[in-house]
Amino acid sequence: MGKVLVDFDMETSQASGGPRRPAPTYGLFSKQFMRRHGRNLFACAMAWFLVDIPYYSSTLFQSQIYQPWFPPSEHVNAYEEVYNVAKFQAIIAVASTIPGYFATVYFIERTGRRKIQMMGFFFMAIFLFALAGPYDKYWHDHTKGWFIALYGLTFFFSNFGPNTTTFIVPAELFPARFRSTCHGISGASGKVGAIIGAVGFLWASQQRNKEHLSRGWKPGIGMTYALTILGGVCLIGMLHTYLFTPETKMRSLEENESGESQHGPEDLENINHRRFTSSAPSVHPLGGRSPLQSPL
Repeated sequence: MGKVLVDFDMETSQASGGPRRPAPTYGLFSKQFMRRHGRNLFACAMAWFLVDIPYYSSTLFQSQIYQPWFPPSEHVNAYEEVYNVAKFQAIIAVASTIPGYFATVYFIERTGRRKIQMMGFFFMAIFLFALAGPYDKYWHDHTKGWFIALYGLTFFFSNFGPNTTTFIVPAELFPARFRSTCHGISGASGKVGAIIGAVGFLWASQQRNKEHLSRGWKPGIGMTYALTILGGVCLIGMLHTYLFTPETKMRSLEENESGESQHGPEDLENINHRRFTSSAPSVHPLGGRSPLQSPL
């Protein structure tokens, strides 16, 4: 944080004698807000929405991966089944998810948020396509070895990518009075993506053959097409990041506040008018009011 903090001397600022700029008064979702921050809010909210679709879908996909590694569910009780699922998820977390976070912490000030987010989306798409292509012909019956490695890498680059940066960028991009609200809107957009990923993927991943359906589900499009769609979502996320997401590396929070004091054309015209009228000499008749008194 020391690299981005800016020293500010209040006494020097007050003694400078310059006119103080009025605090911004425009509200959330006003025209002025949308002109100044609408693009950034769209960038943060849409990126969070796009990453949560494949992230939560891949998390639900774990139930179909761990089965060949453990005894069939009909041979174990409920407690053993829960333990096996938790153990598999812990292995994935230790091997891929947590290292992805550490990689982000190490590289985020060296590489930048925007590049890490683009790279994460790109490699997530690559590995999802690698899983989708030969799934029906090969991966469906060979869910060990390389399949687990590719699956774990999707989580690694999710956390060494958009699943981490989408939390960071909104906290660094908006002025203080909008920061929490815009961060919450972005997070809520991500939860919409999570719902789509959770419910939609469970349906889409169902086999087209009715004999292999899970109980209570209608025929879906199959795992191959479902994984391909998730890879396409990641490519859209990479393109969206490239087009809309700004870089906040080495940008202090004070710069967001200084941007708030940058006036538009109408504000500058009013300020210049006030400066002109206040600097113009005034003539006071003898015996009249003191020039220090208000004319009202």
